[in-house]
Amino acid sequence: MQKKHDPNSRLIAENRRARFDYHIESDLEAGIVLQGSEVKSLRLGGSNIADSYASVEGGELWLINGYIAPYRQSNAWDSHEERRRRKLLVSKRELSRLWSATAREGMTIVPLRLYFNERGMVKIALGVAKGKKLADKRETSAKRDWDRQKARIMKQGHQG
Repeated sequence: MQKKHDPNSRLIAENRRARFDYHIESDLEAGIVLQGSEVKSLRLGGSNIADSYASVEGGELWLINGYIAPYRQSNAWDSHEERRRRKLLVSKRELSRLWSATAREGMTIVPLRLYFNERGMVKIALGVAKGKKLADKRETSAKRDWDRQKARIMKQGHQG
């Protein structure tokens, strides 16, 4: 039996460079604290998380430099700041694990995807990552090219 596609769950924004720039060690899902006009803007698809990162500060987890476009139909006093710091919601155990990973091990918390879950709530997928060196990036690029070329050869072999 095939699972029905839920109209509420859908991808809002994806950080495609994250897997190129970082070795993702582990990932987790977090909630995000938003204002009403931000949610409406996200439903229209106006956001970017490519330049953002997450940081543990003062015992809380924050999304820094995440962009959510202003909602045009909102009033001037109801509108939100586009690049404000947004609080991320994780359990205390998860927060302490993230704090130790960033403070002791020199890892970075990188947003991977921003999406609506099946209940229609905005969630963010975070990756605990270590930065890649230039040689590692070249290796990733070469592997991707080889996989693409291999797929092309296999496709031609089946048609011939």
